[in-house]
Amino acid sequence: MENYFKRLKASARGEMASKMKSARSSNRVESQRFRLVVVIFGCLALSTYIVVSKPQIDPFLTSIAGSSKPLKPIGQNNVEAKDPVDSPQTGMLRENKNPKKRLCHVSERGDRCEMDGDIRIHPNTSSIIFVEPSERNELWRVIPYSRKRADNDFNQIRELTVKSSTEAPRCTINHSIPAVVFSVSGYTGNLFHDFTDLLVPLFSTARQFNGEVQFMVTDNKQWWVNKYLPVFRKLSNYHLINFDEDGDQVHCFKHVIVGLRRHKELSIDPMKAPYRYSMVDFTQFMRSTYRLERDTVTKIEGYPHNNPRLLIISRKRSRAIINVRKVAQMARELGYEVVVGNANSLSNITHFAQIVNSCDVLMGVHGAGLTNMVFLPPEATLIQIVPWGRLEKIAMTDFGYPAKDMNLNYLQYSISERESTLIRMYPRNHPVFKNPSSFHNRGWNLVKTTFMENQNVKLDLRRFSDVLWKALENLMQ
Repeated sequence: MENYFKRLKASARGEMASKMKSARSSNRVESQRFRLVVVIFGCLALSTYIVVSKPQIDPFLTSIAGSSKPLKPIGQNNVEAKDPVDSPQTGMLRENKNPKKRLCHVSERGDRCEMDGDIRIHPNTSSIIFVEPSERNELWRVIPYSRKRADNDFNQIRELTVKSSTEAPRCTINHSIPAVVFSVSGYTGNLFHDFTDLLVPLFSTARQFNGEVQFMVTDNKQWWVNKYLPVFRKLSNYHLINFDEDGDQVHCFKHVIVGLRRHKELSIDPMKAPYRYSMVDFTQFMRSTYRLERDTVTKIEGYPHNNPRLLIISRKRSRAIINVRKVAQMARELGYEVVVGNANSLSNITHFAQIVNSCDVLMGVHGAGLTNMVFLPPEATLIQIVPWGRLEKIAMTDFGYPAKDMNLNYLQYSISERESTLIRMYPRNHPVFKNPSSFHNRGWNLVKTTFMENQNVKLDLRRFSDVLWKALENLMQ
């Protein structure tokens, strides 16, 4: 009976709301009709006054009424806006650009140059010359890598000179397509940096040319190029030019980009990328490049008869899950089909990409192996285990936000003190446990050696089971 009265009250409230909405709508119509009548009578009265009395009209108002240009609001600059110019190359509208714009943009994030005109590249002298009739005296020394760091890995990157000049060496090879010049040195060899420093920025920079672009690489590592050869072949229809072994050739282009477009870690900002490319576009590109079949997860409507696949990234040297077998067994008892794998710099990326793509959930401790999430089908789930040491912010930056940009579900699990092997190395009252933030205040190297290189994890099975259940729920929705 009590439930009956609740339903009755709810029905009454709904009927009342409907009537009020109808009344408001009726009142609005009547109000609009009244205002229309007032305007019509007002116009008739004004017309009658003008015809009968013929009042004197201000010449200034006459000039405004006869003008074809709209008045500018007070306080705005009295300069005519330039019409957009149609670009024959893209068919898109773009604003008029200053022909004297700077050749390069140098920042803490990375160096990047872009030029249109007569550009001549002379690898033997590390020179890229923008030829123009009038001297503008621009000279830039750039590092064609998307990240800047002052360490030994970056001392090996070849510095290039980009300059404007009225004179340049004679062309020996003329190209009808644009060029993108970049280094494959730096942190290459680390899976995370392979993607965030090179492959994602290369996609963002070069995808717009639909294969009609020439890549010129400096600091060539042929083993690295071979590893990602399917990506290069998908982005360019032409063989790479090794900047370091090109003799005394002078390559001439009409459009050149030096350096790659990088917005943030392992992601793309669509508002800054050509054609508003996003990480969803990048993951689609990667699935197409490696011919991965699954572009969606299988909803587990028949759970537990239709088992989802869980891939556990198992690290070996540091940040390893030392009870990974028990974690796998627990996951199987929950209904997962479990795969345990490890991807390193020597792994066959084509084979491992297929394994990742076959899974619905990928989990692992913060580290480069989580980069494999780029091969997951959309709406799959990434579980990132964050080691002890106030590493939540870097975990979100490196993998949490990118996972969401890739249209993946994201779960983050921060371990407790007892789940860290640091508890065997330091007393409980040590700053490692009492004040881990103090390590961050003393620089990244200390954080790296303390919390990244010398820590493994032993997961609390009861506590972590809740995370695996949440991943299952994502697949049931």
